[in-house]
Amino acid sequence: MPYVDNSGVKIHYEVEGAGPPLILQHGFTSSMESWYRNGYVDALQGSYRLILVDSRGHGASEKPHDLAAYTYERRASDDIAVLDALDVPRAHYFGYSMGGRIGFVLAQTAPERFTSFIIGGSGPFARVPGSNVARYVVPFQKGMEYYVAQREQQEGPLPDWQKAMILANDPQALIAAALASEQDPGRDATLGKLDVPCLLFAGEADTGAYEDAKRSAGLIPGASFVSFPDLNHGQTNRRSDLVLPHVQSFLARVSHPATGT
Repeated sequence: MPYVDNSGVKIHYEVEGAGPPLILQHGFTSSMESWYRNGYVDALQGSYRLILVDSRGHGASEKPHDLAAYTYERRASDDIAVLDALDVPRAHYFGYSMGGRIGFVLAQTAPERFTSFIIGGSGPFARVPGSNVARYVVPFQKGMEYYVAQREQQEGPLPDWQKAMILANDPQALIAAALASEQDPGRDATLGKLDVPCLLFAGEADTGAYEDAKRSAGLIPGASFVSFPDLNHGQTNRRSDLVLPHVQSFLARVSHPATGT
């Protein structure tokens, strides 16, 4: 199981397939397993060298309980550390939810390392104070089973594999990450200067994230935006059959701009 040590925190990653490098970065309470389970790895590994990363606090990566370990600069630096370990100078980036937020940070801090950005269900704007306490911290303090039940009330039934993945989390690490996220400043001021091809998408029933993603796309020169009617946050990520055609078309276009193939 490959790891990279990023300033004392071990970050787990896996590599699948061959072709232009493409980082896949999962969302909060998830892990790289979601990319396999939702069909993205099978669909993309024939054309791209997929670099899957377990964000710190998730999956098989280390899970510090210190708030300072979860600044978005540190989370973003984990992806750079993995690229460095693999001697990859530039890569495409695909992140969903928290992974999308990490993508916005990378677009701000290390745009020269990325060929394109695909960001789903996320925006770069400052958080509403206290929102993560109500949404995550209080449920986590009551137990991961409580959080899963609450999430199913909001989003509908979750697949068994996803419930098991969420229940395997360390709640104290997630609490630290959620509180650190609330302190992250807005990342939208530099979007107008971003000179990297971008595709953003969100489900139209994804409260908050849909408007943030759509607004972000309007601020990035030349960015594309795709919406999915009637889908909420979790459903959009799971519907790879709808998302992948847009992702594959975008990647083909930016990888081979002369032919689009």
